[in-house]
Amino acid sequence: MIDIRITEDTLNITECLALAQDLSSGGIATFIGTVRNVTQNKSVVRLEYECYQSMATKEIKKIADQAMALFSVRNIVVHHRTGILYPGDAAVIIVVNDGHRDAVFDACRYVIDTIKKTVPIWKKEIFEDGEEWVSAHP
Repeated sequence: MIDIRITEDTLNITECLALAQDLSSGGIATFIGTVRNVTQNKSVVRLEYECYQSMATKEIKKIADQAMALFSVRNIVVHHRTGILYPGDAAVIIVVNDGHRDAVFDACRYVIDTIKKTVPIWKKEIFEDGEEWVSAHP
């Protein structure tokens, strides 16, 4: 099962865990990316995420399909925020579920690393003294 959501709504880890639940699986790995309050020694006031939603959803689905094939995991949930976020807010939640811990850890890392490299989701950091678009590809 793959569940992908790109939304301006607050992300909910409990909902993501419930979506990925599989009683035949014994391992769950999660990644929650949150907004920091400091970047490059500058105080972050907020972030603004934008995306090309239909393309971003397709790209995340491709990544999840690849992770399932590469790591033989059963379930992947990826929920990503857009819009205005503040320090402490969750920007992305990834949940991977399967029977073995190595596979879920590896798949979870693969999903977040590949999303950051390839998916058209853009982040603008707003500081106390200005703003800056962050490179889409680190």
